[in-house]
Amino acid sequence: MQRNVRDWLLGIALAVLPALLAGCSGGILEPHGPIGAANRLILFNALEIMAAIVIPTIIAALVFAWWFRESNTRAQYQPHWAYSGRIELIVWSIPVLVICFLGGVIYIGSHDLDPARPIVSQNKPLEVQVVSLDWKWLFIYPDQGVASVNQLFVPVGMPIHFNLTSASVMNAFFVPQLGSMIYTMNGMVTQLHLQADRAGDYKGLSAQFSGDGFPDMGFTVHAVPQNEFADWVAGVRRSGPVLDRAGYAELSKQDTAQPFTYRQIDPALFDAVVTRHIPPQPGPGTQRAEKAER
Repeated sequence: MQRNVRDWLLGIALAVLPALLAGCSGGILEPHGPIGAANRLILFNALEIMAAIVIPTIIAALVFAWWFRESNTRAQYQPHWAYSGRIELIVWSIPVLVICFLGGVIYIGSHDLDPARPIVSQNKPLEVQVVSLDWKWLFIYPDQGVASVNQLFVPVGMPIHFNLTSASVMNAFFVPQLGSMIYTMNGMVTQLHLQADRAGDYKGLSAQFSGDGFPDMGFTVHAVPQNEFADWVAGVRRSGPVLDRAGYAELSKQDTAQPFTYRQIDPALFDAVVTRHIPPQPGPGTQRAEKAER
């Protein structure tokens, strides 16, 4: 009977485990860059430190319940017991040590993984300017003179230096497999350094709710060899619209968009958005109210 129950439970575990692991595919537990790998290490270190107190506590609770059961005549009954210095020392010292260890991990990680801190590499970083709009992402390559919407091509093994801002409400840029999340804010520039160590397509997303089109505000990061990246840039330059003030005004209209590219850019466009020489968009709630009034 016990063997049948054990085999039944094992069968359920083998059936459920692949589904649970599949849910982790493509996320922060499957990094493909140095920043993502460091983030995962901090997560595991914090889990191990907390498990060092959680697991013994659970075991101790079960042992105490079993030992001090009513039928155990060997357990001492002390109704007038009130205080033990040794127990107090243990009870307070363990949480203090856990807090110290977690604080140390967080302190070191927050400095080593500062989003504005460049990645040490022999390769010159690729500069990418990012603008979050309602509800799409604009990626400008200032050195290459091209731009793309809702798709980001990067060379494998090359650090990427992002300068990010928002044309509307605050948003959050996040590529789980590559690393840290960073916020975008109108009138400000935030910085982020990432790197893809393997070729592949990585899902990027907005991690800050920003209105009706938020669920579709995703993009794809295409990490390709450097020669393929050069070929992509050359191909973009041969066709497509121009991203100037008029093109930006059309793009900034509140709507979702399929991925496409610009063959030429206004080099001063990003700075104009940051300094608000191009007025910021009123935001999802305001535009929706204006449409309702009409």
